Amino acid sequence: MKPYVAQIHAYVPGKAKADDGKPLVKLSANENPLGCSSKALDALGIAGSPNDYPDPGATALRQAIGALHGIDPARIVCGTGSDELLNLAAQAFAGAADEVVFSRHSFAVYDIAAKRCGATPVEVADSDYTADVDALLGAVTESTRVMFIANPNNPTGTFLPRGEIERLHAGLPADVLLVLDQAYAEYLESADDDHGLALAASHENVLITRTFSKIYGLAAERIGWATGAPHIVDALNRIRGPFNVTSSGQRAALAATGDQDFVKRSRDRNNAERERFAQRIAMLGNRGLRAVPSMANFVLVEFKGELSAESALGAIGEAGYAVRHLPGQGLGHALRITIGKREDMDVIADLLADLTGGTNAL
Repeated sequence: MKPYVAQIHAYVPGKAKADDGKPLVKLSANENPLGCSSKALDALGIAGSPNDYPDPGATALRQAIGALHGIDPARIVCGTGSDELLNLAAQAFAGAADEVVFSRHSFAVYDIAAKRCGATPVEVADSDYTADVDALLGAVTESTRVMFIANPNNPTGTFLPRGEIERLHAGLPADVLLVLDQAYAEYLESADDDHGLALAASHENVLITRTFSKIYGLAAERIGWATGAPHIVDALNRIRGPFNVTSSGQRAALAATGDQDFVKRSRDRNNAERERFAQRIAMLGNRGLRAVPSMANFVLVEFKGELSAESALGAIGEAGYAVRHLPGQGLGHALRITIGKREDMDVIADLLADLTGGTNAL
């Protein structure tokens, strides 16, 4: 094992069962509570020969993604979830003696991706859980090769608008790859688009990554995609797994791209329920709770009063629910709570009100 691999802390997925094995209602992994499109579900049925390898280039899927977003399919690469593509980006463009820059309280995979390729991870201070463009640019050195930005950010849900993303890119040296992780982009209204896809189409040092795991509800199939300049896509194609997206995953994602009504329904329901839940948490502000403004399908709730995040986590688990506690990412005082079904969000909000001795009925 390489010394830099030994430094990696393996990614820990969201909890689904209590310590005694009791199943929990899973609000810890940002999965779509509506499941997936009925068309995608139909596509997951047995089709073709399972002994055949999948299309190594995910040709039909790339064509469908390209048609949906107005991208040349040759500038798209598919991966085993966007996680694989994030790691490949670091592996292709950074190595020993290089630096990979990202904001504090951002996706845990960025640190792992840097260390996997022997690069030095550089974590930059945020501004109220939001990436600070000036701080990020100030952290760039001659050794910087890759910068990761999740927009919206995971696990905080915060967002950089178009002007800030453009300002960040404009301030980067041309030999630094800007990776915009847009795993939650489909939860944005069209007016909030950060125009990352346009940046990737017109510049040589921008890579956009997206996934079918979140709003499309296909997390189990592990399908992601990325787009950027031809030389970036070529680099990722050189080092990705040759058959990295399964046949069933390609079929399901292909069908899912054709059901944008499901995407809109998921976005509308999520955004309305997220706002309602955040309002209920805001009513407990005098009890030390705060919902960090989110543009994703989860809310980060801070605990700054008598009730600690650890105590709330235990009580929520006792009630049969799993949420995410991330002390390893400097968020020991907060819980990331996925926006689930309305009745489940009411249970969580009611429980937090009871635990704090407050009221937050809506």
